[in-house]
Amino acid sequence: MLIAFIALGQEITDTITPKQLQEVVISAPKVIRKADMDVYYPSRSSVDNSKNGLQLLNNLMIPSLSVTESLGSIKAAGQSVQVRINGRESSIDQVRSLLPETVKRVEWIENPGLRYNGANYVLNFIVTNPAVGGSIMANAMPVLNQAWGNYMADVKLNNGYSQFEMWSSFKLTNKIKSHREYVETFTCPDGTSLTRNETSRGGTMDNSMGNLTASYSYIKPDTTVFMADFSYFEKFTDKFRYNGLMSLSDGSDDIFLTDTHGEKGKKPYLSLYLEQHFAHKQMLVVDFSSSFWFGKSYSDYIERLPDATTYLTDIHTMIKDRNQAYAIEADYIKNWKNSRFTAGVSYAANRNRSVYENLGGQIFHQRQDKVYLFAEYFQRINKVSLTAGIGAQYTDFLFKETNQGSHSWNMRPQATVTYGINQNHQFRLSFESWQSTPSLAETNVAPQQLDGFQWRIGNPDLKTSNSYMLTLRYNFDIPIAAGTFGIRAFTSPDAITPLLYWEDNKLITTYENSNGLQNLSFFIAPQIDIIPRWLTLSGYLQYRMGRMRGTDYKLHNNNWSGNVNLRLMHWGFVLSTQYVRAQHDLWGEKISWGENISVIDLSYNWKDWQFGAGMIMPFGTYDQGSKMLSKWNTNEQHMHLDMRMPYINISYNIQWGRQKRGAHKKINAEASVDTSTAGGR
Repeated sequence: MLIAFIALGQEITDTITPKQLQEVVISAPKVIRKADMDVYYPSRSSVDNSKNGLQLLNNLMIPSLSVTESLGSIKAAGQSVQVRINGRESSIDQVRSLLPETVKRVEWIENPGLRYNGANYVLNFIVTNPAVGGSIMANAMPVLNQAWGNYMADVKLNNGYSQFEMWSSFKLTNKIKSHREYVETFTCPDGTSLTRNETSRGGTMDNSMGNLTASYSYIKPDTTVFMADFSYFEKFTDKFRYNGLMSLSDGSDDIFLTDTHGEKGKKPYLSLYLEQHFAHKQMLVVDFSSSFWFGKSYSDYIERLPDATTYLTDIHTMIKDRNQAYAIEADYIKNWKNSRFTAGVSYAANRNRSVYENLGGQIFHQRQDKVYLFAEYFQRINKVSLTAGIGAQYTDFLFKETNQGSHSWNMRPQATVTYGINQNHQFRLSFESWQSTPSLAETNVAPQQLDGFQWRIGNPDLKTSNSYMLTLRYNFDIPIAAGTFGIRAFTSPDAITPLLYWEDNKLITTYENSNGLQNLSFFIAPQIDIIPRWLTLSGYLQYRMGRMRGTDYKLHNNNWSGNVNLRLMHWGFVLSTQYVRAQHDLWGEKISWGENISVIDLSYNWKDWQFGAGMIMPFGTYDQGSKMLSKWNTNEQHMHLDMRMPYINISYNIQWGRQKRGAHKKINAEASVDTSTAGGR
């Protein structure tokens, strides 16, 4: 623009009078709307005020996202978000290890295609790596008043086409004070009822884990990409202990109870990836992964009278797992100027071995196999883009000891139509479908006692369930704001849900393919520049109406949920506040909700360092719980943690070397190992 102005001035007159030129500011759009994703390019201020990938994501202020750096969580509309780095499925800890300077763009995919195999949302970081040299990064966030914190370190070394990386992370949660409020009413088939009201007498929560990963990548752009990862994850402790005083409506003496449950274990993981390009914009990609779980799940439930030396109820459950998972996927991709064709096939196998020590060492084996095939075609025609595909999944699982199991074929159609009026206004209509296979806990026939008369028994006859979702979005980008309006309809006609029934004075919880869940959601997700480049507000607000039907019940649930984020950034300081109201989910005969969270954080950047301080839950009360609406058991549970925690945050990163194009992993064969769950009240 300046060259054009100067040239024009020279054509008008040969004599140019010196003048003070006004500053010319060229503003890029906040977001680039593509047919199948929204693309965010980090601004210079966002990069300068970040010391890792999670901080950068928080500074991008993507409206639909709820990023809580202090807790290490990323969610959208109360649901999980699949995180990828250069197309490769990754963890939040791996996002922390990203250098902000290497993140070229962030792809936000709200309607993932068939190749993402049922993900709710996908967040993909496109990253470049230095050609020579390397980087060092470290972050520590200890809490000042409790044994809680997050720690990580990462080292990358580069040489030509190769990169070596070693990173580790550790999360500490030790004896965090907790309280449980619990009231429940049991109704017997003869109409009699009993109410039990539990008063908290204190409790603790432990949740400490660590990860160590070594990786190697060979990246020759447009020719060959090879990646290998080996990681070791250990859950040192994941334990919840509650003490309470239980009063009964029949006038019986009050009862002291102790309810403890948790798990611990180790999981090594291996991943291998190969991408080979051919002539005429063709490529073949293959991914293999395997994981193993060596762990145990336990539950202890004790009831006793205040002056008694013997127990009214004394239940101990211990399950030891040695489980394996393997997965391989191969995809063929062909690109043209305005279209793309993708076809693929994957196979996943789970082999589970569980030892029930409380049943005299009885052993149960479960085998599960899944085959998935799909084809997807994308076509751009002027302002309209079309994506359509079909997938098919075959699922087979079997319990060796009882010779019980099932197998089924399920179809997975998917389509998206995008109409872009211009760069600032876009409509997108998408239809998605996916399958959910029964878990190990839902199908295992080994009986588990929960308390004096409650039991849980799996159902090996469960079928894979289907889910379908239709979403209409209007995306906009105007001078001071960008965002999305939308409406979403969801149905799962055979959802796998709990089922309660009485048998011989025992209340049994098992599982069924229900008569279906349907919900309708209205949502808005704006990002507003209150003071451009200084003060930004973003958030997500949703109203959802739901209906659930199963054996002998029909329930409704309507609720508001969302999050709001406010960020002030200037002179190297970043002040951010966040509030999250959890989504209330109706599933079976239970309404459950996650964490209601508030956070305030102030940080300052100096050279390669960042220093920060903040508080988790500066206002409000931490509440996570559920409400049961069964005709046999109505209960309401609230878990309150002492989460008003001040913390400090220290980050350091340094890098050296040139930049080159990074690898973009096209597919991910996920080997998700199963784990048992010991029943708890």
